[in-house]
Amino acid sequence: MEEQIKMALEVRNLAHAKKYKVGAVLKTKSGKLYTGCNVDNQGIQSICAERTAFVKAISEGESEFESILIVGGNINKDKLDRCLPCGYCRQFMSEFVNDDFKIFCYDGNEVFEYTMGELLPNSFKL
Repeated sequence: MEEQIKMALEVRNLAHAKKYKVGAVLKTKSGKLYTGCNVDNQGIQSICAERTAFVKAISEGESEFESILIVGGNINKDKLDRCLPCGYCRQFMSEFVNDDFKIFCYDGNEVFEYTMGELLPNSFKL
């Protein structure tokens, strides 16, 4: 987990955001890691770190995922928040993972663990 925290903090620095920067590390079932950061713009087409990591992995042919680690916080504060995926990201991720998929959030001191089923108990699936 330490390697993933380091990677998430590094990729968070690449985020294109005016107020809130997020970094994420997606782990596949084979152990491969994919990073993502949020890319905000003035319109409604911003993309979150979680979706960035998933899109990178999926575009590389990955389809089985184990977990994601998320770090985020306001750039004007010295500490991280317990940054959870937004509703859009929860629904997006749920289409590629099972309810037991692990979501980890790191606030600078502690790692918090959730499952997809806990964060989105009634996801829409076709």
